[in-house]
Amino acid sequence: MVVGILEVRLYMEGMESLKEKRKVIKSLLGRVKSRFNVAVAELEEQDEHTRATLGFSVCGADAKVLSGVLDHLLNYIYETVDAEVVDSHQECLNLGSLGR
Repeated sequence: MVVGILEVRLYMEGMESLKEKRKVIKSLLGRVKSRFNVAVAELEEQDEHTRATLGFSVCGADAKVLSGVLDHLLNYIYETVDAEVVDSHQECLNLGSLGR
């Protein structure tokens, strides 16, 4: 089993409140979940109205396929979210398989 993870840090200039930020983040996470079939979470900075750290994960059998999914996901974020991607980190972890 291979697990692909992607961490993305966003800066959202002009956000005036946590309510406004959460609306943007909730919308993005919903679209990403339905479009890419990945697990998502806001990881850090929940109480900061201009910053967010998001985590995405997907599992499968082929690291190249998962890496491609995460590449497409990151490009989607760059193209659609009204925020600056400050940093991102992507990794695929081979966890082996049961019974071998």
